Amino acid sequence: MKTKVAFICVHNSCRSQIAEAFGKKYLADICDCYSAGTEVKPQINQDAVRLMKQHYGIDMEKEQYSKLMEEIPAVDIYISMGCNVTCPYIPGKTNLNWGLEDPTGQEDEKFLEVMRVIEEKVLELREMVKGEIG
Repeated sequence: MKTKVAFICVHNSCRSQIAEAFGKKYLADICDCYSAGTEVKPQINQDAVRLMKQHYGIDMEKEQYSKLMEEIPAVDIYISMGCNVTCPYIPGKTNLNWGLEDPTGQEDEKFLEVMRVIEEKVLELREMVKGEIG
């Protein structure tokens, strides 16, 4: 059975969506990945969508959309992106906070920097999960 991972952010429109996309790319064989928020936006951040397509070949809008936490299943690992607010408790085996700055409204280079950090953290998560199940 796959480990369930949820990437949580306030609006579920940028960092958590990027993390879900990398999760689906790098963790699909061992994890079911979701993203959600305490609020939703009508669409995923369009700068994130554009840059993920350009630099990683990932179309986040193909299968992803902004959703509330109650719309995802119970998870084993809960990862908040660094909400700068009190993130709600989600019962899971592991609760992590990646403490990432929201790049919304900033230059492309800031988005790419955040994307690189998220990609690295998802790859580290892969090793962590493999260690637990292997």
